[in-house]
Amino acid sequence: MAKMIGLIEVDIETCKGCSLCVEACPTSVIELAEEVNGKGYNYAYMENPDACIGCANCSMVCPDSCITVYRKKVEMV
Repeated sequence: MAKMIGLIEVDIETCKGCSLCVEACPTSVIELAEEVNGKGYNYAYMENPDACIGCANCSMVCPDSCITVYRKKVEMV
C-alpha cells in the first residue's frame, strides 16, 4: 500500500506573511514564523511537516508565488 506525502518549500525572502496559505491548508501544516525576513515580514514555514499531503492549496493561493509543493508516493511497510 502506498501513501502520498508532501513537502513545501517557501522562498522566505519573497514571503510577505499574508497568511493566506495558513488558512488554505486543510491539515494545519503551515504557520507564520516569529522571526522576520529581510523585508521585516513574518514568513510562512512548515510547522507540522508530517501532516503535509501535498495538496498544493497553499501554492495556489499565494499571491507572490513563493511556495513550491512537492509530492512523493512512499510504500507503507
